[in-house]
Amino acid sequence: MTPQGAWDVLIVGGAIYGSAVAWFLASDPDFDGRILVVERDPTYEFAATSHTNSCIRQQFTSALNVQISQFGASYVKDFRAQMGLGDAVPHLTLQSFGYMYLADTPQFAAHLKAAQALQAGLGAGTRHMTPEEIAQAYPFYSLDDILAANHNIVDEGYFDGGTLFDWWKRGAKRLGVVFVTDEVVDLKRACNRITAAVLRDAGEIPCGWLVNAAGTRGRDVAAMAGLDLPVEPRKRYSFVFQAAEPLDRDLPLTIDPSGVHVRTEGRHYLAGCPPDDDRAVAVDDFEFDHTLWQDKVWPAIAHRIPAFERVKVLNQWVGHYDYNTFDQNVLLGPHPEVDNFVLCNGFSGHGLQQSPALGRGVAERIVHGAYRSLDLSPLSYQRVFDAAPVVEQAVI
Repeated sequence: MTPQGAWDVLIVGGAIYGSAVAWFLASDPDFDGRILVVERDPTYEFAATSHTNSCIRQQFTSALNVQISQFGASYVKDFRAQMGLGDAVPHLTLQSFGYMYLADTPQFAAHLKAAQALQAGLGAGTRHMTPEEIAQAYPFYSLDDILAANHNIVDEGYFDGGTLFDWWKRGAKRLGVVFVTDEVVDLKRACNRITAAVLRDAGEIPCGWLVNAAGTRGRDVAAMAGLDLPVEPRKRYSFVFQAAEPLDRDLPLTIDPSGVHVRTEGRHYLAGCPPDDDRAVAVDDFEFDHTLWQDKVWPAIAHRIPAFERVKVLNQWVGHYDYNTFDQNVLLGPHPEVDNFVLCNGFSGHGLQQSPALGRGVAERIVHGAYRSLDLSPLSYQRVFDAAPVVEQAVI
């Protein structure tokens, strides 16, 4: 289909955030405009949405991020009712085995204790644990070098993010949102507003709002408007493996001091990590480092969980974070210099779990001119101008 005429909202990128914003906009009874979603690759082969591990946690060091994920958990658990499209919408299960942050230094243990106090004060179920308490609950860990841990088994774990994405896209289409396969190659700007997007095939498309939900290509889209985003693609590796000696209970998503994390994945296990040289890469660079498992991941998990001495890798892949180098938090909402250019960029690995709250928030900002449910204004790009980062220290 070739899009015709002007559109009230044009969304660049149709993966989790493009579809979230489209769904929340279209389902808002106060919005009756036309919505166009432009996606360059409808297979989503290289989108972060396709490579996500579908995790959700409340163990953040920013109060706002805790609240964002609390809404995400409640939304996932009540997904069918939230969608309001009848019994065809599946129930989503949140597997709440929790995250287990392990500390091996007094400084990190003190950091975890402070984070637990923040999270518990906001209603999260995070516990600060001694090595003895960890061993009693999970006797398979080797804890000789561990001083403390934080763990939460309430609304923290993983869920089926693919189904969430699929139904937001389906629901948006049912409500009249148009998805087209094309690519935005330029933007037309007049002073402090975007007037149109130029598509590779369809040409110039006028729009009232333009939402940048282009993932790791978000910086390129911003550059078309003469704007700079401190966002870059960075590689993250994942490995699914089978253990010769499976554990006798679910393995929390364990963040080892080495930087490797590992958790239960159905009947198997999932491990992941950044590369040792964690730098920006090209948006199309998905070359796999085949030394990483043998040199970094397997030694770390076998040390922490001796039962993982004998394992077999079943699947492996590399995906990208759209990494915010400024403070590892999302840049959200209208850009201060371009009133109708809306940012959804720089999630730094937190995008899927934050998508219910942030998709809803962006829709509120467009329709009502303000955030109504949760004040997301601290995530504005203005903080970059002000050199006032909202630092998130719990980045995996």
